[in-house]
Amino acid sequence: MNIEEVVRNGKVDFSGIPSNYYLLGLLSAFENRFQAFADNAMKEISWKQFFAVICINMCKEAPTLKELSDILGSSHQNVKQILLKLEKKDFIRFEDDTADKRKQRILLTKRCMEFCEKNDEMSRLIMGKMFAGIPEEDINTTIQSITNIEKNLRGLE
Repeated sequence: MNIEEVVRNGKVDFSGIPSNYYLLGLLSAFENRFQAFADNAMKEISWKQFFAVICINMCKEAPTLKELSDILGSSHQNVKQILLKLEKKDFIRFEDDTADKRKQRILLTKRCMEFCEKNDEMSRLIMGKMFAGIPEEDINTTIQSITNIEKNLRGLE
C-alpha cells in the first residue's frame, strides 16, 4: 500500500496534522517502503549496504569508519555492522592507513565494482521511473528543504 492509498482508505485521520509533521511521517514511511523495494531489487546486498558502497565510491580517498559514519549519518556501531557484512561478501576490504596505522581505510573490491557495473542499468531505470514527471526544480527545492531541516536539527543538539 502506498501513501495515497493510506490517505484514501480512511483508516487513518490525517486532518488537522500540521504539514511539517505530515512531511516527517511521509519521509519516514517512504524510507521504509523504498528500503523494502531496494532490498528486493538488489538481491545480493541490502539497500543500506548498497548505500554504503555508493558513499565509499564517491569519496575522493578511501574513507575511515568515522568518515563513513559521518557521511551516512549513522553510528559507528551500525556502520561497522554493515561493513562487516560487506566484507564477508567480498565487497569491501580494510587496509591500514599509510600515514596513521591506528586508522583503517575502507576500499571497494573488484567483486563490488563488478556488482555495481552489473546493476547500473537497473538502477538508472528505477531512478528514471521514480522521478518521472518531477521537474528538476522541485527536486532541488526538496533537497534544499531537507538540508535546511537537518541544519535546524543539528542546532537542537
